[in-house]
Amino acid sequence: MKNIKIKLLGISLLLLVTIFPSCTDDLNQVPDNGDSKSSDELFKDPASYKQFLAKIYAGLAVTGQQGPAGSPDVSGVDEGASDYLRGYYYLQELTTDLAVIAWGDATIQDFHNQTWTSLDTFLNATYARFSFQIVNCNEFLRQTTDEKLTARGVDATLKTEIGYFRAEARFMRALTYWHLLDAYGGGSLVTEESPIDFYYPDYATRAQLYDFVESELKTIIPLLKPRGNEKYRADQGAAKMLLANLYMNAKVYVNDNDGFNKAVPLLNEIIASGYIIHNPAGRNGYQELFLADNDKNGAENEFIFTVASDGLNTQTFGGTTFLTHAAVGGSMKKDDFGINGGWGGIRTTSAFVKMFPGTTEAANTSDTRGNFYKDGQSLEIKDISVFTDGYAVQKFRNLTTAGVPGSDKKGDFVDSDFPLFRLADTYLLYAECAIRGASGANLSTAVTYVNALRSRAKADVITQSQLTLPFILDERARELHWELHRRTDLVRFGKFTGGSYIWPWKGGVESGAPTQSYRDIFPIPANALSANTKLIQNPGY
Repeated sequence: MKNIKIKLLGISLLLLVTIFPSCTDDLNQVPDNGDSKSSDELFKDPASYKQFLAKIYAGLAVTGQQGPAGSPDVSGVDEGASDYLRGYYYLQELTTDLAVIAWGDATIQDFHNQTWTSLDTFLNATYARFSFQIVNCNEFLRQTTDEKLTARGVDATLKTEIGYFRAEARFMRALTYWHLLDAYGGGSLVTEESPIDFYYPDYATRAQLYDFVESELKTIIPLLKPRGNEKYRADQGAAKMLLANLYMNAKVYVNDNDGFNKAVPLLNEIIASGYIIHNPAGRNGYQELFLADNDKNGAENEFIFTVASDGLNTQTFGGTTFLTHAAVGGSMKKDDFGINGGWGGIRTTSAFVKMFPGTTEAANTSDTRGNFYKDGQSLEIKDISVFTDGYAVQKFRNLTTAGVPGSDKKGDFVDSDFPLFRLADTYLLYAECAIRGASGANLSTAVTYVNALRSRAKADVITQSQLTLPFILDERARELHWELHRRTDLVRFGKFTGGSYIWPWKGGVESGAPTQSYRDIFPIPANALSANTKLIQNPGY
């Protein structure tokens, strides 16, 4: 079992964020849930500082204070759908060629159709989840200043450790602000320096949020521990990877043509830091990245930053529990995935299947990343509400390398950690920079990196002449599908909206249709606009 602590009970910091207009906020104020302690009482116990930090990390994995349901952090939506990773999956994958969902919950079909509005329930929930995460990070930073630590009599050894905690909290806040600026454009910029009394924060543009995230990451990288921090905690590699991702999309965010040049040194430093592509002899190294024991089967050496999942201690209907259960349906066998049943929800489109040469209804690709379930499934989707329309994706499994189910013997919750950043992504970002002519990246090295991934997947290796932007966009889909990259990638390549790339059911049409370019970012939720009139809606909405 993973040694992780995710609950911090009876603390006013674990507040309720609601997506209703009367309480939805501006990334600053949230109501007390009546289960509060004063900060002085809380921090009498020196262990509380690390427990509070654990809550911040757990904010990516859990939804409330009582496991899968009850006392949610975000209300006004089914608690499982308020999970950080599940909400971000809806935004990043369900809107693209890589995923459709059979369910008819509220406005969920609007994602793949690209017809969402500012009233969308799930957009509101994800925005509220981001709000809650930033609130907790800010409060931790307020409570761990040198002045407060000295007043509480914290000893020098613990002060030093709290210094690392603070840098990690700033990383986690920067991560959420990156997700915010990438998905929603602008918003509020609230930090530990902001007033704690009620006020309406000013609107921050995408450029202002970008500058904040860049500045924060450049400041905290030397303050974080080098590679080798405690499992699931951020280190310098995680911060460098986040900053590299910011730069990779700088042209989109702030019209900065120099972003790829800025990303290369960071990517080189990460690659030189000792991470290893998981490729054990005689085993399916790619599949092992997404198994229940991926924290100890060797896959962890490829991971730069992961979200912990434990079937006993991080019980949630989001995260990899969602990605495992929701991808199983039709004639698929639950025991093949270490779960007690499938939810018959998510699968993929023929556009993704066709990225694997030789994959048809009668044939399978040799590329192990194209692990589709076809029995009883049709390649083309006639009816999105029918799970058997479309191939199923067999990526996440609650089984160990030895085929043993995860720790939750009921089969509800899974043990598979979710990799937010891994070395394979770094390789592909480097290759993209080389193709784009970025300084410090060369095509020969890029081919070596790409072929390391293709060799692991038992796909044909490529030559330098084959390394093009269209190839690398497809290769990112093959390698990183359902890992929360696709929408951002398609936007960066100019393929998300418009008509230059059409996939099934884009625009709500079976054969696909062009969509409006303003949908490259989502609307600021109407509830947030009602709560803070200083916010500015994105164009088109």
